[in-house]
Amino acid sequence: MSLRLPDLSACFEGVIPSIIATASADGMPNVSYLSHVVRVDEEHVALSNQFFAKTAANVRANPAVTLILVDGFTGEQFLLDISFVRSVDSGELFERIARDLRATSAQVGMSEVMRLRSADIFRVRGIEQVPSPVEAGPGAASRPPVSLPALARAVAELGRQAGAGEVIDALLASVRQVLGYGHALVLLRDTRTGALVTTGSTGYARSGLGSEIADGEGMIGTAAASGRPVKVSDMSRLRRFGGAIGPDPEEAENLTRTVAFPALPGAMSQIAVPMCTRGAVTGVLFVESAQRLAFREEDEAALCILAGQAAAALGCSEREADPASPAPVSSVPSAADPARGAIRVVHHGYDDSIFIDGTYIVKGVAGMLLQLMAGWHVNEGRSEFTNRELRLVAGARMPEVKDNLESRLLLLRRRLEEKQAGLRIVRTGRGRIRLEVDGPLELAEGSE
Repeated sequence: MSLRLPDLSACFEGVIPSIIATASADGMPNVSYLSHVVRVDEEHVALSNQFFAKTAANVRANPAVTLILVDGFTGEQFLLDISFVRSVDSGELFERIARDLRATSAQVGMSEVMRLRSADIFRVRGIEQVPSPVEAGPGAASRPPVSLPALARAVAELGRQAGAGEVIDALLASVRQVLGYGHALVLLRDTRTGALVTTGSTGYARSGLGSEIADGEGMIGTAAASGRPVKVSDMSRLRRFGGAIGPDPEEAENLTRTVAFPALPGAMSQIAVPMCTRGAVTGVLFVESAQRLAFREEDEAALCILAGQAAAALGCSEREADPASPAPVSSVPSAADPARGAIRVVHHGYDDSIFIDGTYIVKGVAGMLLQLMAGWHVNEGRSEFTNRELRLVAGARMPEVKDNLESRLLLLRRRLEEKQAGLRIVRTGRGRIRLEVDGPLELAEGSE
């Protein structure tokens, strides 16, 4: 049976460099390594061209070109007889290769050096497997394929969720159950700052809730900015994204008001999949594994399906969060533990950060929302509130805030639970929440 390009999918993961052999017009050979080779379709491949001037000149002078690809799973080698078709420096294919190159080179601080000049497209005229005296290792086929019935059930389950928290939990559960990956994050875009904020996680020693990635930064930021998945299949030679944290992460949070990004020690494969709805990227699903070459083409496709369904479900939850008609809010404060002393809530106005009994909780719009509710609780004796009134007040104070109130309330609720802060946010119905406190609140404004 003759080999076809789709049979070589594991050769395009970038784990083992490919080799291109060319010759000048007078027959002088030249051999170069390639950082990226991409399968365009069943008959064409695209090669990244960063700085190989000699190779480029040879290709244009002599059409006889040989490409060596290596299967990252088995180590099998394949010789491809290819012929140059054209070079592109713009368009979807060019942007796809440039995006992957930026994401991987940024991990080693070479984003400026490894800049893509062009994508050279070649027609594949023949494929030959190189005989090897060593038995090949287990291939990608040794893993079971993605179960379409399981994927369909996960998509349906996502569609049934009403609240933002339930949607995120269902998405993380589907990553575990359908694909078998135990480490995943959901980051939602903060429409005020543009940053991506960790709002859900699974499998990590520290949840990382509230950690942020700037738009366009690293794999996650690149996926968000481009609206396309970004994948790295072998992290062994790359610097892990995110700096090391000190021996006391909570103390670091209190000092910097920055939550450390969660890390999987020994991560070898990572993929960032944008969560898109109505043409806009609202978040990123980030998954990592300790295995090399963990994410096959079908895994990437399944993650894209799940991320898209979750984005749509989150959009519905946001639109449906307000009650159809305003209801009177309770003026009866929630019961507090009389044995509990005062809970000191300090608000810092310059970044709307909140500290409770000296522990950093949250900042930004989520911090402003907690300050509003705590103030109403202390000054008016109220404990129940509606999304509608919170949105109106938040919009008056921050006109640039758009409708992602539900995700901010979710982050606030989960950070309060994680820190066991003595305050809780409880959903009591559609678009209605209650502030529960374990003791009397003492409000203060922090020094800038």
